[in-house]
Amino acid sequence: MLKKYEKASERVSIKGVLKAREAISHYVQPTNLIYYSELSRLIGCDAFVKHENHMPTGSFKIRGAINFFHTIPKENVENGVLVSTRGNHGLAMAWASRWFNVPCTVVVPENNNPETNRIIESFGTELIVHGKDFYDAQFYCDELVAAAGYYYVEQGNEPEMLNGIGTMGLEIFEDLSDVDVIICPIGGGAGCASLLKVAQAINPGVEIIGVQAERAAAFYQSLRKGDWVVIDHADTVADGLAARSVFPLPYTIMKDHIQDVVLLSEDEILEGICLALSTTHNLAEAAGAASIMGAIKRKEKLAGKKVVLIMSGGNIDREHLEQALNHSPNRV
Repeated sequence: MLKKYEKASERVSIKGVLKAREAISHYVQPTNLIYYSELSRLIGCDAFVKHENHMPTGSFKIRGAINFFHTIPKENVENGVLVSTRGNHGLAMAWASRWFNVPCTVVVPENNNPETNRIIESFGTELIVHGKDFYDAQFYCDELVAAAGYYYVEQGNEPEMLNGIGTMGLEIFEDLSDVDVIICPIGGGAGCASLLKVAQAINPGVEIIGVQAERAAAFYQSLRKGDWVVIDHADTVADGLAARSVFPLPYTIMKDHIQDVVLLSEDEILEGICLALSTTHNLAEAAGAASIMGAIKRKEKLAGKKVVLIMSGGNIDREHLEQALNHSPNRV
């Protein structure tokens, strides 16, 4: 099965990323890369945060959505696009589909964040609730494609989406050319794979470290097994990390090059939300704050280096914020 994705991975390239930057520049601005002294003190390095949480839909995924619509032939999406999501991918596709005048249907699992659902619908997108988790929503999309002829957008398996997301990496190297390490959360894997492709083209010496939840450690287990793994459950407070597998395309890109994946407990994930708030004055969703805790767990390895932490998203709801504030200790 992975053979076709090995071929598709060749379409994710620095050339494609450069083209994507031109396309998305008409819709969104580069995000800030900011040095934080308190984070630097806590980790023992020069710590910079890449603020993808400042994108219009609150996450990095809007980069990929814009480039997808910019590059896809119009006839391929004339019946509309179909998306399965826990949140950020659906928000990005709903936002971009409105700009490109393409009908969009989004499938979310039961008990999805109601605030996210309302925002998705506010873009004029049809919302369908189905399944107990993201994986169930994905399978249901196969049925809808067969019945209605939608173009199903598998976010991590679309090369042009990864090229769009890769523009985040270009901006990092332009702002901090001597970066040593980039730390990125891994859910479906598109963000980390895109960063890796850019780093390989510009400076292969830069290390990319992934961060996953202990309860959703699909890529970590894949590395240990040496093969693509689908786990049975992905029950974590971090919606953006709650994937039972990484997508096959990012897996083929990352499997031989990402050597270090930090696993976080649920307590550590909640602590990360508080640290993001106290050290950067930003509301980060659980996945968006994961890089901070990943860096703290690897502080000995990072000592004295220039480290970029990807704050991948800021779409946290009140329930999870209160849970973090009531639970997490203060780190001094």
